[in-house]
Amino acid sequence: MQKPGISSNSGVFSDSAGLLRNDRILPETRVLAAFIVPFLLVAFVLLYLFPNDTDTLFAWTIKPAMTPLIMGAGYISGSYFFSRVFFAKRWHTIHLGFLPITAFTIFMAIASFLHLDRFHQGHISFFAWLGLYIITPFLVPLVWWRNSRTDPRQRGLGELMLPLVIRYILGLAGLIQFSIALVLLISPDFMISLWPWKLTQLTAQVIGGWFALPSVVAMLMALDGRWSAIRITLHSQLIGLGLMLVGVMRSWADFDQSNAMTWVFVVGISLMFVALLSLDFFMESGKSRGKVA
Repeated sequence: MQKPGISSNSGVFSDSAGLLRNDRILPETRVLAAFIVPFLLVAFVLLYLFPNDTDTLFAWTIKPAMTPLIMGAGYISGSYFFSRVFFAKRWHTIHLGFLPITAFTIFMAIASFLHLDRFHQGHISFFAWLGLYIITPFLVPLVWWRNSRTDPRQRGLGELMLPLVIRYILGLAGLIQFSIALVLLISPDFMISLWPWKLTQLTAQVIGGWFALPSVVAMLMALDGRWSAIRITLHSQLIGLGLMLVGVMRSWADFDQSNAMTWVFVVGISLMFVALLSLDFFMESGKSRGKVA
């Protein structure tokens, strides 16, 4: 009989409780993904394609357009991620996205309940928004916790790993970004005074959620290190960052170009996009050459 934590020839592990760690994706994980994707697609269409019509189409009026463009870019990247979750064959390849999404939903829930008076109460989008951010802060981590018990948590044979220096950089970048997210949530008025486009307390805290998500992604990438566990979530991040940059071009007039933070924001997003794209190219090239870090 195989001892707990010892690999069998099939690459399947068991933990100290005898739970089979065969990397399977549980049915409830696929159900959650199928449930969430339509909401994210609709949010993308409303916010990214019609950013100037939130007063009639969305849960609350959002001005200027740069904020809904960021939100829409994030929602389509989330739609891509959960689509990949639904079709994935191994849990560890998609596990990295669940805790960052949990952090994001907690930020959204806090911002929403602090500013309910700003919402179009009675509008269908309000009920969809409120329902989603009441349920998902509990449902997403619950599904993650249940399915994470099937992760072998072992470096597979020939597994490509992130170089240690890149893991340190990702961890540090994630900590810095999460600190910004916390300030946006806890002290929105302070961030409003610095921000390169106009924010309200509600939109500042919502933007905090969009900083929290990629920051937790970066820290978990640093902790895990397995390229097979990272690549899908990284591709999701690239989609979001790319569309954010397009959003910057679409709403450039919303930015205070005399504010140094404008250039910090634009250059920062651009560098993140280029860095993650380069990382993807570097790791995929290493995979094709059969190199393991």
